[in-house]
Amino acid sequence: MTERVEDFFEVRRHAERGSYQRSVIDAILDEAFFCTVGFVDEGRPVVIPTIHVRVGDTVVLHGSPASRMLRTLKAGAPCAISVTIFDGLVLARSVFNHSMNYRSVVLLDCKGREITDRDEKWEAMRLLTQKLVPGRWEDARQPNEKEIKATTLVSLPIDSASAKIRKGPPVDEEEDYELPVWAGVVPYRLRSGSPDPDPRLPRTIELPRYLR
Repeated sequence: MTERVEDFFEVRRHAERGSYQRSVIDAILDEAFFCTVGFVDEGRPVVIPTIHVRVGDTVVLHGSPASRMLRTLKAGAPCAISVTIFDGLVLARSVFNHSMNYRSVVLLDCKGREITDRDEKWEAMRLLTQKLVPGRWEDARQPNEKEIKATTLVSLPIDSASAKIRKGPPVDEEEDYELPVWAGVVPYRLRSGSPDPDPRLPRTIELPRYLR
Protein backbone atom coordinates (compact mmCIF):
# COMPACT_ATOMS: atom_id res chain seq x y z
CA MET A 1 0.00 0.00 0.00
CA THR A 2 1.30 3.45 -0.92
CA GLU A 3 1.34 6.24 1.67
CA ARG A 4 -0.49 8.65 -0.61
CA VAL A 5 -2.81 8.34 -3.58
CA GLU A 6 -0.91 9.79 -6.52
CA ASP A 7 -3.87 10.15 -8.88
CA PHE A 8 -6.44 11.96 -6.78
CA PHE A 9 -9.60 13.99 -7.23
CA GLU A 10 -8.52 17.32 -5.76
CA VAL A 11 -10.82 18.83 -3.18
CA ARG A 12 -11.45 22.43 -4.22
CA ARG A 13 -14.28 23.59 -1.98
CA HIS A 14 -12.69 23.84 1.50
CA ALA A 15 -9.43 22.40 0.21
CA GLU A 16 -8.10 22.31 3.77
CA ARG A 17 -10.51 19.45 4.48
CA GLY A 18 -9.06 17.26 1.75
CA SER A 19 -6.76 14.32 2.42
CA TYR A 20 -4.98 12.04 -0.01
CA GLN A 21 -3.32 9.78 2.54
CA ARG A 22 -4.10 6.12 2.00
CA SER A 23 -4.29 5.49 5.73
CA VAL A 24 -7.07 8.09 6.02
CA ILE A 25 -8.91 6.84 2.95
CA ASP A 26 -8.65 3.21 4.03
CA ALA A 27 -9.90 3.94 7.56
CA ILE A 28 -13.04 5.61 6.22
CA LEU A 29 -13.70 2.84 3.70
CA ASP A 30 -13.27 0.24 6.44
CA GLU A 31 -15.61 1.94 8.92
CA ALA A 32 -18.43 2.68 6.48
CA PHE A 33 -20.97 -0.12 6.13
CA PHE A 34 -22.10 0.76 2.62
CA CYS A 35 -21.10 2.81 -0.38
CA THR A 36 -22.89 4.43 -3.31
CA VAL A 37 -21.85 3.43 -6.82
CA GLY A 38 -22.49 5.67 -9.81
CA PHE A 39 -22.28 4.44 -13.40
CA VAL A 40 -23.93 4.86 -16.79
CA ASP A 41 -26.29 2.16 -18.01
CA GLU A 42 -27.67 2.38 -21.56
CA GLY A 43 -26.93 6.09 -21.66
CA ARG A 44 -28.59 6.90 -18.33
CA PRO A 45 -26.83 7.77 -15.06
CA VAL A 46 -27.54 5.29 -12.26
CA VAL A 47 -26.67 5.45 -8.55
CA ILE A 48 -26.89 2.30 -6.42
CA PRO A 49 -26.22 1.92 -2.67
CA THR A 50 -24.53 -1.37 -1.78
CA ILE A 51 -22.37 -3.11 0.80
CA HIS A 52 -18.63 -3.04 0.18
CA VAL A 53 -15.40 -4.29 1.70
CA ARG A 54 -11.85 -3.11 1.20
CA VAL A 55 -9.43 -5.89 0.30
CA GLY A 56 -5.93 -4.46 0.24
CA ASP A 57 -5.71 -1.88 -2.53
CA THR A 58 -9.19 -2.60 -3.86
CA VAL A 59 -12.86 -2.16 -3.02
CA VAL A 60 -14.94 -5.31 -3.61
CA LEU A 61 -18.66 -5.33 -4.39
CA HIS A 62 -20.82 -8.42 -4.41
CA GLY A 63 -24.27 -9.52 -5.45
CA SER A 64 -26.34 -11.64 -7.79
CA PRO A 65 -25.08 -12.44 -11.30
CA ALA A 66 -28.32 -10.79 -12.48
CA SER A 67 -27.32 -7.47 -10.91
CA ARG A 68 -27.35 -4.72 -13.53
CA MET A 69 -24.61 -2.87 -11.65
CA LEU A 70 -22.26 -5.84 -11.42
CA ARG A 71 -22.86 -6.88 -15.02
CA THR A 72 -21.97 -3.36 -16.12
CA LEU A 73 -18.89 -3.05 -13.92
CA LYS A 74 -17.38 -6.45 -14.66
CA ALA A 75 -17.56 -5.55 -18.35
CA GLY A 76 -15.10 -2.73 -17.62
CA ALA A 77 -17.43 0.27 -17.54
CA PRO A 78 -16.02 3.12 -15.41
CA CYS A 79 -17.76 4.06 -12.20
CA ALA A 80 -17.48 6.38 -9.21
CA ILE A 81 -17.82 5.28 -5.60
CA SER A 82 -18.53 7.38 -2.53
CA VAL A 83 -18.90 6.72 1.18
CA THR A 84 -19.87 9.15 3.95
CA ILE A 85 -19.80 8.78 7.72
CA PHE A 86 -21.97 11.36 9.50
CA ASP A 87 -20.36 12.46 12.77
CA GLY A 88 -22.47 15.34 13.99
CA LEU A 89 -24.59 18.44 13.46
CA VAL A 90 -22.69 21.71 13.73
CA LEU A 91 -24.95 24.45 15.08
CA ALA A 92 -23.62 27.94 14.52
CA ARG A 93 -24.93 31.26 15.78
CA SER A 94 -26.15 32.05 12.29
CA VAL A 95 -28.27 29.73 10.16
CA PHE A 96 -25.94 30.34 7.22
CA ASN A 97 -22.95 28.81 9.03
CA HIS A 98 -24.67 25.64 10.23
CA SER A 99 -22.85 22.56 8.98
CA MET A 100 -22.15 18.88 9.59
CA ASN A 101 -19.11 17.00 10.77
CA TYR A 102 -18.37 14.10 8.46
CA ARG A 103 -15.74 11.87 6.90
CA SER A 104 -16.11 10.97 3.24
CA VAL A 105 -14.21 9.28 0.43
CA VAL A 106 -14.71 9.54 -3.33
CA LEU A 107 -13.18 7.11 -5.83
CA LEU A 108 -13.25 8.15 -9.47
CA ASP A 109 -12.62 6.44 -12.80
CA CYS A 110 -12.82 2.98 -11.25
CA LYS A 111 -12.69 0.10 -13.70
CA GLY A 112 -13.43 -3.25 -12.16
CA ARG A 113 -12.64 -6.85 -12.87
CA GLU A 114 -14.70 -9.86 -11.96
CA ILE A 115 -13.18 -12.11 -9.32
CA THR A 116 -13.33 -15.61 -10.74
CA ASP A 117 -10.64 -17.43 -8.77
CA ARG A 118 -12.40 -19.53 -6.14
CA ASP A 119 -9.89 -18.84 -3.35
CA GLU A 120 -10.00 -15.11 -4.02
CA LYS A 121 -13.81 -15.15 -3.98
CA TRP A 122 -13.81 -17.13 -0.75
CA GLU A 123 -11.45 -14.68 0.95
CA ALA A 124 -13.44 -11.66 -0.21
CA MET A 125 -16.67 -13.19 1.09
CA ARG A 126 -14.96 -13.99 4.39
CA LEU A 127 -13.63 -10.44 4.77
CA LEU A 128 -17.03 -8.95 3.98
CA THR A 129 -18.73 -11.11 6.59
CA GLN A 130 -16.06 -10.36 9.19
CA LYS A 131 -16.32 -6.63 8.49
CA LEU A 132 -20.06 -6.61 9.15
CA VAL A 133 -20.00 -8.93 12.17
CA PRO A 134 -16.54 -9.94 13.44
CA GLY A 135 -16.63 -13.58 14.46
CA ARG A 136 -19.63 -14.51 12.34
CA TRP A 137 -17.74 -16.32 9.55
CA GLU A 138 -16.54 -19.06 11.87
CA ASP A 139 -19.91 -19.40 13.59
CA ALA A 140 -22.40 -19.57 10.70
CA ARG A 141 -22.50 -22.07 7.84
CA GLN A 142 -20.01 -20.99 5.21
CA PRO A 143 -20.95 -20.80 1.50
CA ASN A 144 -21.22 -24.02 -0.45
CA GLU A 145 -20.13 -24.39 -4.07
CA LYS A 146 -23.57 -23.53 -5.43
CA GLU A 147 -23.69 -20.33 -3.40
CA ILE A 148 -20.18 -19.32 -4.42
CA LYS A 149 -21.10 -19.73 -8.08
CA ALA A 150 -24.30 -17.75 -7.48
CA THR A 151 -22.33 -14.77 -6.19
CA THR A 152 -20.66 -12.22 -8.44
CA LEU A 153 -17.78 -10.22 -6.99
CA VAL A 154 -16.15 -7.25 -8.70
CA SER A 155 -12.85 -5.76 -7.53
CA LEU A 156 -12.15 -2.07 -8.14
CA PRO A 157 -8.69 -0.54 -7.53
CA ILE A 158 -8.22 2.40 -5.19
CA ASP A 159 -6.25 4.40 -7.74
CA SER A 160 -7.96 7.79 -7.98
CA ALA A 161 -9.32 8.72 -4.57
CA SER A 162 -9.63 11.52 -2.07
CA ALA A 163 -11.03 12.00 1.40
CA LYS A 164 -12.79 15.04 2.78
CA ILE A 165 -13.26 15.60 6.48
CA ARG A 166 -15.04 18.27 8.47
CA LYS A 167 -14.56 18.24 12.25
CA GLY A 168 -14.62 20.64 15.15
CA PRO A 169 -16.86 23.49 16.30
CA PRO A 170 -18.84 25.96 14.21
CA VAL A 171 -17.14 28.86 12.50
CA ASP A 172 -19.15 32.05 12.81
CA GLU A 173 -18.75 35.57 11.53
CA GLU A 174 -16.71 37.48 14.09
CA GLU A 175 -19.57 39.85 14.95
CA ASP A 176 -21.93 36.89 15.57
CA TYR A 177 -19.89 35.53 18.49
CA GLU A 178 -21.62 38.10 20.71
CA LEU A 179 -25.10 36.80 19.89
CA PRO A 180 -26.99 35.11 22.78
CA VAL A 181 -27.46 31.92 20.75
CA TRP A 182 -26.29 28.43 21.76
CA ALA A 183 -23.65 27.08 19.40
CA GLY A 184 -21.72 23.81 19.31
CA VAL A 185 -21.79 20.26 17.98
CA VAL A 186 -24.43 17.57 18.43
CA PRO A 187 -22.46 14.33 17.94
CA TYR A 188 -24.00 11.36 16.17
CA ARG A 189 -22.79 7.77 16.35
CA LEU A 190 -23.97 4.58 14.69
CA ARG A 191 -24.71 2.10 17.48
CA SER A 192 -26.20 -1.36 17.45
CA GLY A 193 -29.23 -2.21 19.54
CA SER A 194 -30.01 -5.36 21.47
CA PRO A 195 -30.10 -8.41 19.17
CA ASP A 196 -33.63 -9.56 18.33
CA PRO A 197 -33.74 -13.37 17.95
CA ASP A 198 -35.39 -15.10 15.01
CA PRO A 199 -38.84 -16.40 16.10
CA ARG A 200 -37.75 -19.88 14.94
CA LEU A 201 -34.53 -19.83 16.96
CA PRO A 202 -34.48 -22.61 19.63
CA ARG A 203 -34.24 -21.18 23.13
CA THR A 204 -31.30 -23.46 23.80
CA ILE A 205 -29.09 -21.43 21.44
CA GLU A 206 -27.48 -18.63 23.40
CA LEU A 207 -26.50 -15.23 22.07
CA PRO A 208 -22.92 -15.48 20.69
CA ARG A 209 -20.22 -13.68 22.61
CA TYR A 210 -19.38 -11.48 19.62
CA LEU A 211 -22.95 -10.07 19.69
CA ARG A 212 -23.08 -9.31 23.40
